[in-house]
Amino acid sequence: MKPSRIDYSEVLGMRTQDKRLEVLRAIQQTGSISEAARSSAVSYKAAWQAIETLSNLAGVPLVEKLVGGSGGGGARLTESGFQVLEVADLLHRSREQALAKIEHSRRAKGLNLPGLASVGFRTSMRNQFPCRVQEVRQHMAAAQVLLTLSGEQSLIARITHESLELLHLKVGQKVIAMFKATAVSIAPEIVAMKGVNLLQGKVLRRGRGAAGFEVSLQLGTGLALVGFASSQTIVKLRQPAMAAFESNAVVIAVAA
Repeated sequence: MKPSRIDYSEVLGMRTQDKRLEVLRAIQQTGSISEAARSSAVSYKAAWQAIETLSNLAGVPLVEKLVGGSGGGGARLTESGFQVLEVADLLHRSREQALAKIEHSRRAKGLNLPGLASVGFRTSMRNQFPCRVQEVRQHMAAAQVLLTLSGEQSLIARITHESLELLHLKVGQKVIAMFKATAVSIAPEIVAMKGVNLLQGKVLRRGRGAAGFEVSLQLGTGLALVGFASSQTIVKLRQPAMAAFESNAVVIAVAA
């Protein structure tokens, strides 16, 4: 039986545009986060999530808000934001050229594509932070991986020994730490407990969410963390606050 033709462009995600970059490009075109959300067919909250996630991964702000003016302010890309879009366009063109070359030679026998499994991915986890492995501690039940953020703060991920072995983590290695916003509790002060990560920052945004107040916390490292405060908890804009999440809620991602 003749094998089915492989659609490399579909496997490699070429037909699905990254909505986060789409939002970023729309901000460039409209000068407004709300307009960018509308033109990208996402909610205002999702547009902010896209901005914060991309800025976290880039390590620098990609969008800055403008105050005042007849329109009541707006938003524009930073120089780094423009650079991200330029590189995205360059990578898109390069991948298109590579796929065209593969398509041209697809009838060749023994076509070997060892990188096919090394496909980028997107995830529903709101919090995605670039980190470095500082220390790996192996205990009887699980392994604890100490991760440092771009500033002085750090967090711990609790993973199985099997995961540690498969990830092959080393001190100094760059990784991405990910955890759901719903796993994060935010309050002005939180008492430290064993197995719970605590990060400090200032309240950047807040709004009503399904699980109470959704709060965006600006960490001292320049990263934005998203979590929830209970309806009884008072968190004010620009005030110091703390974020707590369990170490076993942290997922570690490494480059394939």
